[in-house]
Order: sequence, then C-alpha cells, then structure tokens
Amino acid sequence: MFGKFRKKKDRKVFVIGLDCGAPELKFDRWRDSLPNLSRLAQNGLYGDLMSSIPCITVPAWSSMLSSKDPGTLGFYGFRNRADYSYDKMTIATAAAVKEKRVWDYLGEAGKQSVVVGVPQTFPVRPINGWLISSFLTPSTTNPKTQWTYPLALREQVLQVLDGQNYDVDVPQFRTDDKDYLLKQIYDMTDKRFKVLNYLLREKPWDFFMFVEMGVDRMHHAYWKYMDPEHHKYKPGTPYEHAIRDYSVHLDRLVGELLEQLDDDTVVLVVSDHGAQKMDGGICVNEWLRREGYLVLKEEPQADKLTPFTKVEVDWSKTKAWGSGGYYARIFMNVEGREPNGVIPQADYEKERDELAARLAAIPDPEGNPIGTISHKPEEIYRTVRNIPPDLITYFGNLHWRSVGSFGHGGIYTFENDIGPDDANHAPNGMFILYDPKNNYRGQRMEGVQLMDVAPTILDIMGLAVPLDMQGKVIRPTP
Repeated sequence: MFGKFRKKKDRKVFVIGLDCGAPELKFDRWRDSLPNLSRLAQNGLYGDLMSSIPCITVPAWSSMLSSKDPGTLGFYGFRNRADYSYDKMTIATAAAVKEKRVWDYLGEAGKQSVVVGVPQTFPVRPINGWLISSFLTPSTTNPKTQWTYPLALREQVLQVLDGQNYDVDVPQFRTDDKDYLLKQIYDMTDKRFKVLNYLLREKPWDFFMFVEMGVDRMHHAYWKYMDPEHHKYKPGTPYEHAIRDYSVHLDRLVGELLEQLDDDTVVLVVSDHGAQKMDGGICVNEWLRREGYLVLKEEPQADKLTPFTKVEVDWSKTKAWGSGGYYARIFMNVEGREPNGVIPQADYEKERDELAARLAAIPDPEGNPIGTISHKPEEIYRTVRNIPPDLITYFGNLHWRSVGSFGHGGIYTFENDIGPDDANHAPNGMFILYDPKNNYRGQRMEGVQLMDVAPTILDIMGLAVPLDMQGKVIRPTP
C-alpha cells in the first residue's frame, strides 16, 4: 500500500508518536482531511489508547515503551519528591528510567533502532543505533550538550538542516503571540521531518520511532479557537482552523515517510494521551488553606500571584499541600514520615479518605458538581516505588487543571498561572496498527492500554515478551 514491496526475512516496526494526539480529531472530526492516517486506520486496527495515571507526557511515554506502570517506574510526573522533606524535588530525566525500554530489548537481540524525540532520552545513553533526544534537552546549541548518539550524528543533523539549529521543542508555547508561535511550531516540525527522512534513507534499522511534540503544543495553544464548547470560544478568528491545518500538514509529512516503507514494515501510530477543553483551574493550595489543611505563617498578597514555593508554611499545623499542573498531586504531612508530620499514622487512611471526599465535593462556581476523581497510588499500580503523591487528583476529570499558586482572589481561576493554555489532557490517546501483510479492515478496538504497545512491538519483531511486562499483545478480536 505504501511504497514498493521488498522481501525481507524479519519484520520491522515503524512508530509514529503524536504527543497529545486526540482520537476524536484524527478518527472522526478530520478523518477525511487526513488521508495517510485514515488509510492506515481503514486497513488496520485502531481505537482509543488508554493512558497512564497520570495521563501526562512523563511518565506516559516511558510507561508505554517499558510496559511498566508509573508506580513501577517510580516517577509520577516531570517533578517528583526526592525524599520526605518539604522542598527537595527531582526532574524525571532519562536517568530516572531504570526499566528497559523497547530499544534496549531490541539492542540485546542485535537489532538496530532509530529513536528521535522520545521523552526521557536526555541525558543521552548509548543504544544499538541512532538517537536524537527529546524536548527535555536543555540545549542543542551548547557544544558541551550531547543530544545525539553517537556524537557524530549531531554534525550530520546540522548538515541536513544546512546549519540551522535542530529544535527539540518551541521555546515558549504559553504565549499570546500566536502568529509567532505558529511559525515556531511549523519550523520545528518541518526540520524534524527533514532529519527523519535523512535517517530513514541513510541509516540501517529494524525499529524506527519518533515523537512529534508539535501536536501537543498546537492543542494547548489553539484549542479554544476551534472548540465551540470552550468557554473562551469565539467563531471566525484567524486561528479557528489552526489545529486542523497543522494536522493536515503533519499528515502530508507522515505520508512522505510512509512511501519509503516496504511491506515487511508494520506501522504503529500512538499518542501518550488525548486532549480536551479546559474549563478553568482549581486553586488547590488556596482551597486547602481555606479548609484548614494548610496553614501559612503570613497572608499571601491578594493582588499578586505567589507560587507555593515562595510562601512560608507552618508545618506544625499543616495536614496537606498540593501542586499545580494538569492534575493535582496531594501530599499529606504524616507523623513519623515528614519532618514535622502532624497526621498520626493510625489516622492516615481515614484522613486521606476524608480529604478525597472533600476534594470530590468541590463544585464549579455555580455550585454544580464537576466530577473530580482521586486515585490512591497503591490501588492503581502493581508496585509503588520512590515517593508518590498521597492522592492523584483529576479535577473535573481533567476539565479543570490544578493551580498551586496564591493570589487569584478565590479558589477558581480562568487564567493559567504559568501562561496561556486552552486545553487539558484527556485520559485516552489514540493508536493505529497497520500491517501490510494483514488487512484488518479497519477494526475499531476497545480496551487497549498504552502498556500494550511494547509487548506488541516485541512480538511483531519475533522477540519473546518479558514476563514482567504489564501489557498484552494487541491482536484483532475474532
């Protein structure tokens, strides 16, 4: 279907990663405008891909590619508690990933991989193949920063780009300058695909995977312009079709890659989570303060946004505090665990249940329920490593984000405290599995989880699936 037939003994796998790819846009709303993804779906298996909890970039991509849940991986977001102190946090870089990912297993089997832009690949580690690191890379212009493996690949990339800088991300996607942002996203994507075409032509590979971050940046920056249900939607703006137009452009670029694949190559399209409108933010620490869980030593300024890290907490009187983000991480101040813990260990479960129930009861500004869900880590993960939140809370099932700062004048806000952002994550991403040698006739599947991706790749490529992987091989239903 795509490209010329070439007989090979072993199957290869080509993975297209779309960070924040939304199934309702790709499979339904814009299906007729995306001919390449649509042809894959019409002749393959496709459907929603249940994300990890939490459904954010880190840990979702590593969970997908290791087939281990976030508790087993031992990180629960970009930033994680380093210990039970109140202020020491660590960033979940590649150094935090202790479990093998797909290319590690393949390398041990002598198979070569090309890996581009997969989150948590910086700092760069050697692989059997070629790697370009992801959006968490601090710089691609600093000569001391190694963002490729092998190191010589860096110069090859820059030659392909005629000396232009390679962009792992856009510098600031939370901006009101939408014209400038749009140009940055297109430039980043076009340069990445120029490099992908080079790698596809010039490097031998058995497994090829890339992740495009432009999809995520477009959704967060332009969602309100295209979603009539968004509270900030105004029809007829210059950006009303920005996400669709970018999706069409991306589909064309993907099509150029697909044309180069042979019939021994299975194609997977995957996303780490979906996207949905954001109704507003719940000021979690302000709410905790008003409910008596969090006590400050002095009143924060009412007319100035103050991050949680800039206030002085009276830990001797504080039971709980939270962090901002697309979901809330709630931490409890437990006696014998935290340095100044006040919740007796015997009361921990009772206090945690009560707090979860009170969080669930927070209404919207008009008093309507919003459907908040809180998860206990030990109930959703096979094992719990390092230091998890006590509660992982989805305000309004992620239609509301968590805002950790003070100074909003209440517990609700309709402006993001770290810059413009129109969308939150949705618990379901998307997947397509297309095999040129097996026409699955567009079977739409249910119940597929992102940890199923890694065992499916290994199975296609003839490797045994490790017993400790938590996912299953994706197969068509009878």
